[in-house]
Amino acid sequence: MSYTTAALVGVLAALFLDLFVLRTRLVLRRVFWATYPIIVFFQLLSNGVLTGPEIVRYDPSAIVGVRLVYAPVEDLLFGFALVLVTLSLWVFWGRVGVQRRPSAGTGSSWLLRRLRRR
Repeated sequence: MSYTTAALVGVLAALFLDLFVLRTRLVLRRVFWATYPIIVFFQLLSNGVLTGPEIVRYDPSAIVGVRLVYAPVEDLLFGFALVLVTLSLWVFWGRVGVQRRPSAGTGSSWLLRRLRRR
């Protein structure tokens, strides 16, 4: 599987998780798209630091070849998938009551209830 294919599969899986499995529907919200450019800025900055001086290199046959601030566009796809999955899980767990009232050292009340049932 090429890097491009893996990135596209990752985006599709993240979208499926957001829209149909967890039903958080973050990609349908204006606030998600309004704040996503902040994430992209820092992703491009860190990718530039790593790929500009060739700390990280990519096999040209595994990528499309289009680069943005030294990094292949596939990195933006992977970044999108990672951020979307993380935020979707965060929202989902918040809805189901995972650690509604967090306090240092007590752990998640939701997780503790689950562990006590065993």
